[in-house]
Amino acid sequence: MSHATTSPSAASSERPRFAPADSFPAELRRRVDEFFARTGRRPRGNGAMYLKTAVILATFFASYIVLVFFAANWWHAGIAALILGAAAGLIGFNIQHDGSHLAYSERPWLNKLSAMSLDLIGASSYLWHWKHVASHHIYVNITDHDADVDLGAFARVTPHQPHYFFHRAQHFYLWALYGFMTIRWHLYGDFRDLVMREIGGHPFPRPRGRELIIFIAGKVLFFTLAFALPMMLHSWWKVLLCYALVAGVTGVALSIVFQLAHCVEEADFPLPDEATNRMEDQWMLHQIHTTVNFARRSKLVCWLLGGLNFQVEHHLFPKVCHVHYPALSRIVEETCRDFGIRYNEHKTVWAGLVSHYRWLRRLSQPGAA
Repeated sequence: MSHATTSPSAASSERPRFAPADSFPAELRRRVDEFFARTGRRPRGNGAMYLKTAVILATFFASYIVLVFFAANWWHAGIAALILGAAAGLIGFNIQHDGSHLAYSERPWLNKLSAMSLDLIGASSYLWHWKHVASHHIYVNITDHDADVDLGAFARVTPHQPHYFFHRAQHFYLWALYGFMTIRWHLYGDFRDLVMREIGGHPFPRPRGRELIIFIAGKVLFFTLAFALPMMLHSWWKVLLCYALVAGVTGVALSIVFQLAHCVEEADFPLPDEATNRMEDQWMLHQIHTTVNFARRSKLVCWLLGGLNFQVEHHLFPKVCHVHYPALSRIVEETCRDFGIRYNEHKTVWAGLVSHYRWLRRLSQPGAA
């Protein structure tokens, strides 16, 4: 397993380049194309995806209505808030994620609409594109280039990030801090990125025209639903408590699913060569070595997480709808085996959680790699 080739400061001055591709990417694409041709499936969404969308959105709005208008006591409010937080996570995992990757539908407007469901749950779909699609998906686990592994000073999740004394306990406290990720996103992160115009060490264009209107309208809609409307009917402190519960559930769910795919013992955290700024692996191989699947055989986990337990397949074919990942995973695993490439997988969610805990504990020590 490779975790270091040079210092991150040396690698962060410009975008890293990947090694030239060999025959593996072409053969893998050929086998995947052959699968779609043989089965007659379309790579993007289908009726099952649209039905899932209806179920998730119905759950989201029903739980919101119950929480704001009908909850008669703390039991009702607490249950409704938990369901609402989980439904917001399901929107993120399933609807906006596929839409942002243009995998939801063959129709561009439907991809855009589904991507905008992220604005409904409080985060900017425009900034998400630059943070996740244009940063994370290209430079997975490369310190100072992958914005998704930069969780702030309190988290050390790559061996190339600085170590502070409080990191010695991060394998205990980070699980609770994950719950604040969504709150930080809502109240600070998007606005900070918009002002700084920089994500993952790389500049991005500020939203203009239609995108700026969507950004502003999304923020107005979210703050109206989360704070203004509820405070017209309930005490401010009750609204804030419910908001914290909803956002905490969403934050824990979103954070842990990402961490199980990339911040575990089996994932690589390479850096580009100092002299050439080139990565050791070609792009597809880099995706495979820095990504780990989990619970591939669980249909329930796949349904709930929008196929994000098949992160290897998602990173290799991000424009393919997640409903196809279980079938693609068998093709990818077989092709990796034929080419002698390591295919990372945890059999269960629990195995992934344990590996993430061990990785956090390992990096809690100074100098750990």
